[in-house]
Amino acid sequence: MSVFQIILGAILILFSIAIIVVIILQEGNQQGVGVVTGGADTFFSKNKARSIDAFLARWTKVFAAVFVICVIGINVLAYFNL
Repeated sequence: MSVFQIILGAILILFSIAIIVVIILQEGNQQGVGVVTGGADTFFSKNKARSIDAFLARWTKVFAAVFVICVIGINVLAYFNL
């Protein structure tokens, strides 16, 4: 196992944890659940939720892209025994 594989493996672990955290922080697509739990849906809370969800969705894509690039990099390094 080379130094590059260890570094990419560590980066892979960090980004996999980041993906898990970002996905858990995202709100579900269920409509009207706030009424059941007692939460009030105001105009401002809806817009805030949308902006936060958009932010988290964007970062999910970024983390997933870096994750895929790291996996490909590790496989290329392992294939060529670098």
